[in-house]
Amino acid sequence: MSEELNITIREAIPDDAAQLLTVMRQIGQETEFLVMDEAGIQLPEELLALQLADLYESPSNVLFLALVDDRIVGTASIKSQPERRIKHIGELGVSILKEYWGLGLGSILIEELLEWAQTSQEIFRIELTVQEQNPRAVALYEKFGFKKESLMERGARADDGHFLKVWLMSYMVND
Repeated sequence: MSEELNITIREAIPDDAAQLLTVMRQIGQETEFLVMDEAGIQLPEELLALQLADLYESPSNVLFLALVDDRIVGTASIKSQPERRIKHIGELGVSILKEYWGLGLGSILIEELLEWAQTSQEIFRIELTVQEQNPRAVALYEKFGFKKESLMERGARADDGHFLKVWLMSYMVND
């Protein structure tokens, strides 16, 4: 892709459920770098729509969509747990269709998430896991100030069954 892309970033809404299910299934088929596999999101469309409505109203959770010509090409999320003692920790996830890798979309999405977190007044620590075999992603997160905390043995499993090492990385919000 050499032409300039017109990318729109916005929060997901319930009407995005059907397209989101399709895109996440495709992303799950395109890479082993994610926890999600080729089955994608295992929810009926109606339930996903309800969850998207809840996310949209949540002060401590967010799901951004990257769109090109109204087509979802990537997602970025921060998800926290409801328990008071850990509610301040958000888990970050980024997923992008393979045809859009290497175009800077990951950076754009991470910037959006970090800006959201800075203003959330709810999230003070962001965590993520990333496979050691994905050095481009590790470098991307480090570029934004994420720190490696530990290398987890058997943190994931490849499609062929062998175990993979996974970095736990974190970012302190408003630090």
